[in-house]
Amino acid sequence: MTFVIIIFGALTLVAGIAIVLNPEVIFGLLRNNVDKLLLHILAVVVRLVLGALLIYQSGVSKYPLAIEIIGWLSLVAAIFFVVLGRNNFKRLMSWALSLAKPFGRVGGIIAVAFGGFLVYAFL
Repeated sequence: MTFVIIIFGALTLVAGIAIVLNPEVIFGLLRNNVDKLLLHILAVVVRLVLGALLIYQSGVSKYPLAIEIIGWLSLVAAIFFVVLGRNNFKRLMSWALSLAKPFGRVGGIIAVAFGGFLVYAFL
């Protein structure tokens, strides 16, 4: 199970690097798919699966309390996205993507740090 978390962390790290180098690669992809139901479903499912895995596997990490907290936050975010509803999710995504120009690279650096932390915590 930790392998899935390490893969997720590595993908997050790579996505963060892509955002730092060329934000439009990731943000353009999101902008083009913001109206699709699949994006909303993926946002919920990935957070549910990752949250459950982080909580379940927190004991084998180097930082069990931090990993468990991140897992619970992920589950809360998934539930929030479900309760938010489809139209409000699209509005939230559009608003967040409007911040991509001024803050995109900062978000990329945060993604690199988060992905690196997950990989390090489980290696």
